[in-house]
Amino acid sequence: MALPTTTPGVISSTSPDANTASCSSYPQEQDVEQKILHPQSKSPAGDSAEIEKAGPTEAEIAAAAAKRAKAETIGRYVAMFAMPLIMVGMMITGYLGTMHAPAPHNMPIAVVGGSAPASQFAAALESSNPEAVAVRMVDSAEEARQLVIDRKVSGAVYIADGGATVFTASAAGSSQASVVKGMLAPQVLAEGLTLQTEDLVPLPSTDAAGLGAMFLATALVMAGYLPFSMVLSNSPELLRFRRAIPLLAGWAALVAALVWTVTGPILGVVEGHSMAVLGIAWLGVFAIGSVQLLLTRFLGPMATVAAMLLLTVLGMPASNMSMSVYTMPGFFTFLHSFLPTPAIGEAMRSVLYFDGAGVWPHLLVLIIGGLLALLLTLAVDARRKRRDPHATGPKATIPSLHGGPRPKSRFWRYGALLLFPLSMVTMMISVMLGAMSAPMPQNMPIAIVGSTVAQAQQAADGLDQKMPGLFDLRAVDSMDDARAQVQDRTVTAAFVLPSAESPVATLVTNQAGGSSAQQVVTGVFGQVTAAQKVEMVTDEIAPLHSNDTMGSVSMYLAMGWILAGFMIIIVGANAAPKTRPLPKLIPIVAAWSVFISAVLLLIAGPITGSIDGHFWPLFGAGAIAVFCVAMFSAMVERLIGMFSIIPVIGLMMLIGVPASGGGLSIYMEPEIFRVLHEILPMPAAVESVRSILYFGGDTVGQHLLTFGTWGAASLVLLLIIDKFKPPRTEMHPIEDDVVEPEITGPEPAKALASV
Repeated sequence: MALPTTTPGVISSTSPDANTASCSSYPQEQDVEQKILHPQSKSPAGDSAEIEKAGPTEAEIAAAAAKRAKAETIGRYVAMFAMPLIMVGMMITGYLGTMHAPAPHNMPIAVVGGSAPASQFAAALESSNPEAVAVRMVDSAEEARQLVIDRKVSGAVYIADGGATVFTASAAGSSQASVVKGMLAPQVLAEGLTLQTEDLVPLPSTDAAGLGAMFLATALVMAGYLPFSMVLSNSPELLRFRRAIPLLAGWAALVAALVWTVTGPILGVVEGHSMAVLGIAWLGVFAIGSVQLLLTRFLGPMATVAAMLLLTVLGMPASNMSMSVYTMPGFFTFLHSFLPTPAIGEAMRSVLYFDGAGVWPHLLVLIIGGLLALLLTLAVDARRKRRDPHATGPKATIPSLHGGPRPKSRFWRYGALLLFPLSMVTMMISVMLGAMSAPMPQNMPIAIVGSTVAQAQQAADGLDQKMPGLFDLRAVDSMDDARAQVQDRTVTAAFVLPSAESPVATLVTNQAGGSSAQQVVTGVFGQVTAAQKVEMVTDEIAPLHSNDTMGSVSMYLAMGWILAGFMIIIVGANAAPKTRPLPKLIPIVAAWSVFISAVLLLIAGPITGSIDGHFWPLFGAGAIAVFCVAMFSAMVERLIGMFSIIPVIGLMMLIGVPASGGGLSIYMEPEIFRVLHEILPMPAAVESVRSILYFGGDTVGQHLLTFGTWGAASLVLLLIIDKFKPPRTEMHPIEDDVVEPEITGPEPAKALASV
């Protein structure tokens, strides 16, 4: 193969001499490079005069070029594997390590003192689990209430007249309120006190799950770091300070208007607070974008990895949004005070649920962080300009986002840069929040068990009249049949009617099949039996493991499979385009699938302790899932290049996560997600992990069939596409844009000449 040279008038050769030179030993290669770079210097043999006349030979130039090409090829292949490994491994380690079994750590609890029972309760609470709580004695119930409302404590207890009232604020985090009640209720009952609960700041009916602030923060964080990450590789001229800041300000305004429109007028999750939401959204995007601009100055393309680490891997567990920060490792309580993800989330929470109380400390984090980032960026730019007044900045490394030649018009190139992050933010805030913002049961299948089918049907009809549309009640007359249906997840739970032989009602549940559904069913049927003054006991057939108390391990491991399959394609297509033809791509992806499946199980097992055993079934399912997702991603990438991120991540993750049932039951979401649950790879991945961990692999076969269908169909389409449009294997040339340098110093003519 002919190798290009940088020497005018010299044509590279494939002669035996060139081949021999390319295979020379390391010292000889050093001599060749020395001749090329310093032709006037003496060779080790002392033939300086001859070298000064002739300079480097064609063979020597070809050998050096071959060496550089080989090093570049190795670097590209390393990047193809290293970047997905770093990003997927970092994210899954962070999520599994912090969220697989959250438990309270130094959770601040106020106890109203002044009485012997209160002091006794506080002492018993601390001694029962000294690491879980940080008890704070206060003088009055009013003070305790205010501390909860101001979010200075997670909960409070007021003991008087033989009873105990537990104060919580679900608007400060519904999961936190649940943890507080779950921690305090047993202690109250153990002291022989009557338990009452009071929600001081309930969530609004339009946002019953409290997900509005969380998804707003997530979308704004994404909007903050995505644009400059793309600009660096495609249009780095936009990163110059005097261009970047106005563009960032305009982008922040656009995103703020978008998220307010979607969450407010369209979805109805956010009611009122328009100016405050718009202001926080603008400030959050601008502050994060400013920090990302600074990171690009130091880290270049690796700034994306740094942003993911700070904003997602560390930022989400520290955010106090989906789970209380006091159930995370103690380090995250410290991070909560200054990272931008918690600052945006808590600022939104303050405005949406607490009428703005306590918002300013979080706004100051964003303001100070953004200003410091801008000042440091100016300082870095000034220092570099002093060192090299004529520097023109980084060059583009990716010709275009669509995979074809670089667009001639800047309008299309910049339009593509705008389309990508705008699409991702829109899908995040609309699809995921729209799916999960109102989690109410909708035709959730429940078996009603009676001594006869007729009796069960009569009870089902009566319950359906009281709770229309909530449950799909199915009459059965066999307890064993009902338990089998709960076991195989045909129904969510089974309610066994009381009888003369057994006056106690029984609720058969399946926690491992979906903890959110189990909690809803337990709460609803507990209220039904309490209203009828009938005792109810729970029969749990598949409890969650102690290392998976939230049932989230299946979702995070499945997320790792999906991301790994996608990222090997999108990184490889741009870093090592020679791998794109199927004869090379298939073995590379197969090896990657086996490797990353093992790595993810290493993370889930020994590193984070999220799973115990089941290595080979999970390893096999993971390798198949990664490979099939990669084939689908490759098919889409063939058509639209890096724009494939939008449909692939949109379909596989942003739609796939709600459809998976991993975080929220599909029977508590819009009905379309039940259809998608049977089709998409993400639900298949979640259900595969659940089946292996808890149900002996009973449904793995059908989910592997789902993966196989996606993989086989994608492979067939790839063959068809490649027949009519052979895959690109070389980097498209990148024509440098003429960028006027900032001319400072005494030699403007020389600076202009350098352009």
